[in-house]
Amino acid sequence: MAPAYALALTVAVTAPLLQPGYLLLRDAVSTPRSYLTDAALGLTQAAPRALPQDFLVALVSTVVDGGVVVKALLILGLWLAGWGAARLVADVLQAGVAGQCVAVTIAIWNPYVAERLLQGHWSLLVGYGCLPWVAVSMLSLRAGSPRAAAPKLHSSRQSASRRLLECNFGGVAAVVFWVALAGLTPTGLMLAATIALTCALAPGAGRPRWWCAAVGMVAALAAALPWLVATAVAPGWAAADAGQKAGVEAFAARAEPGLGTLGSLAGLGGIWNADAVPASRTTPFAIVSTAVLLAIVAVGVPLLVRRRVPVPLLVLAVVAVVAPALMATGPGLLAVEAVIGAVPGLGVLRDGQKWVALAMPAYALAGAATVLTLRSRIPTLATGAVCCAVLIATLPDLAWGVGGRVTPVDYPPGWSAAAAVINADPATVAVLPVDSMRRFAWAPGAPVLDPLPRWLRADVLSTGDLTIAGTTVLGEGARAREVQQMLTSGADRDELAAAGVGWVVVEGSGVRLALPESYRDENLTVYRVGGHSPSSAHRGVVIAAHSVWLAALGVGLLGMLVARRRSRRAHGREQEVDRPQAGDQ
Repeated sequence: MAPAYALALTVAVTAPLLQPGYLLLRDAVSTPRSYLTDAALGLTQAAPRALPQDFLVALVSTVVDGGVVVKALLILGLWLAGWGAARLVADVLQAGVAGQCVAVTIAIWNPYVAERLLQGHWSLLVGYGCLPWVAVSMLSLRAGSPRAAAPKLHSSRQSASRRLLECNFGGVAAVVFWVALAGLTPTGLMLAATIALTCALAPGAGRPRWWCAAVGMVAALAAALPWLVATAVAPGWAAADAGQKAGVEAFAARAEPGLGTLGSLAGLGGIWNADAVPASRTTPFAIVSTAVLLAIVAVGVPLLVRRRVPVPLLVLAVVAVVAPALMATGPGLLAVEAVIGAVPGLGVLRDGQKWVALAMPAYALAGAATVLTLRSRIPTLATGAVCCAVLIATLPDLAWGVGGRVTPVDYPPGWSAAAAVINADPATVAVLPVDSMRRFAWAPGAPVLDPLPRWLRADVLSTGDLTIAGTTVLGEGARAREVQQMLTSGADRDELAAAGVGWVVVEGSGVRLALPESYRDENLTVYRVGGHSPSSAHRGVVIAAHSVWLAALGVGLLGMLVARRRSRRAHGREQEVDRPQAGDQ
């Protein structure tokens, strides 16, 4: 029942994405095909923020259209969030269908999901969907064995030991798989690792805390290898910390009407980009939405405290709300700037609101606990139905792609033609206009990152500069910035070729260059320059690191399936033993 309900809610949110087309919305960029360029492997000056998602999409898009891959992963992530929340409350609280459905609703139907959809953070939402599964897996190791695997009185000691070993094997495999899947993006991995370590602190009679924590850390390290190795072998971006420090204030959590920063975060909202917010959260109605969510959560908290096992997740939820709020204060901004200045690679910390995802498992547990708390006075089905209904009603515009704002679009035919010209002779590409974000007439709505870097075999120079509320936050693309200055100052073909530029692409029709044209239509012009830049010498080691991540994903999944099959066989054998035989009276 709960998985089906989770799927129904997921479809209600993502239904527009079931149509043909490509997701192009702010940071979400999908193309028919992607390639293992140096940029896709994190071997440029830019921080490796999109690893290993670009690696995976490049591999899978060789057999499946890249637009389908991205949309499928996004839908899968939301479904996993709801289904995992139901599984978590079933295991920890033994909650029935009503409690599970409330947990599903909290996990899927909330401002965090809406705002990250509008920001285009599809891979982050995949990691978000893995969080309750990480909690389930780690808590099963701490508990020793799930309820279904508890040995019966007549079972032999050897059989009980075997079952415990199989449970541990399945739990470890599950932790490895879910942490690796969450690791599609560095932020998702950091979220999953935090949940794993937090659940390792939970009380239990199973594996010791240090052992569970070690499993979580080893799984996280394997999943982090792609961007750790890329950071080590291509550290040029690390010196460009000025833009990251300047962007700290721009990326801080934002107060919503009538709530303040802390209240917005407690309601799972407060993203830095005011344009990536559902309409209902831009008015005082946000107070009602937040009050409903927090009321449902608050009623169940005392029961969670008494159960003890969820307490570490409750503490983490408080930290996940309070810490980003503190980071948005004056002293907090200075502290984050100091941290990034000391370790530029920690620029990922700037977007404080995304860490609120860590509160979701505890919120889901508390929502289910509310149903259990009130069952002595109100039927569980009635409580569950009311809670689900009011959660949905107070965020009505999450439905249908956040009010129709998350919908696929089609590329004009010229994009395929232009890509084919460059892919026939891949060489470094410079692009005009200079902005990293684009607005296309054929893709109405919000701006989007330039799709070319993910469509071409060649590396595309990009500065990564963003303009937020009139303030330009510099990216790490120093070389791209230099080449763009050459283009805007009228550099000739020989100068550009000497700088390693092979092609120049002008998006739009407002600029004409004195260079040989290879393709032109109303949307794009491709100029041939003829320069070449050598590929990174570190491609092999970075691909090997990605292979470790892919192996962790595959081995973890295989281990889970094997453990599940063994568990079912053991259960079947027990039923045979328990079945009365002829003459047993």
